[in-house]
Amino acid sequence: MTEAWDAAVEAQIRGAVQRGEFDNLPGMGKPIPGRGMPYDESWWIKSFLEREKLPSDLMLPTPLQLRRRIEQVPDEVRDLPTEQSVRDFVGQLNTQIVAWLRNPEGPRVAVRPVNADEVVRRWRAERAPAEAATPAAEPATVVAPAPPPRRSWWPRWLRRR
Repeated sequence: MTEAWDAAVEAQIRGAVQRGEFDNLPGMGKPIPGRGMPYDESWWIKSFLEREKLPSDLMLPTPLQLRRRIEQVPDEVRDLPTEQSVRDFVGQLNTQIVAWLRNPEGPRVAVRPVNADEVVRRWRAERAPAEAATPAAEPATVVAPAPPPRRSWWPRWLRRR
C-alpha cells in the first residue's frame, strides 16, 4: 500500500515538473534560511517575530517585562510635557506592577513599584537646563486662596455665645 502511494505521489511530482509548475517560484535560487545552523527548537517563534516585526520582549515572562519597562522609565518620560503626565505614566506602570504582585506568575523576580516623586524629580532636573536656556516671561504672581473657616467640633447648640 505504501509503495503504491509513494509511486503515485512521485508520478504527480514528475508531471508537475514537466508542465513547469515549479518554475519561477518565490525564493528560487536563494539559499534556504538557517541551513548549516544548529537546530533551534523555537525557530518558528523567532521567524514569526522577525516576519511580523514584533519586539522580542513579548517572549519574556511578565516580571522581566515589568523590570525592562522600569529600566526604560527615564527615557519614556523625558519628552512628556507636564508633571501630571509623568505621574500618570508612572501610575499606570505601578498599576500593572501591583496587579502582578497580587497574582504573580512566572519566575520569582523582585519587582517593586516605581517611586513617582523620584521620577518627577529626575524629570525636572533634566528639564531645568533646557528651561534655563530659553528666556522666561515675567512670572505671574499667584495669590493663595484663603483657608476655609475653622469649624468647631462642638455641636452648635452647645457652643457658647
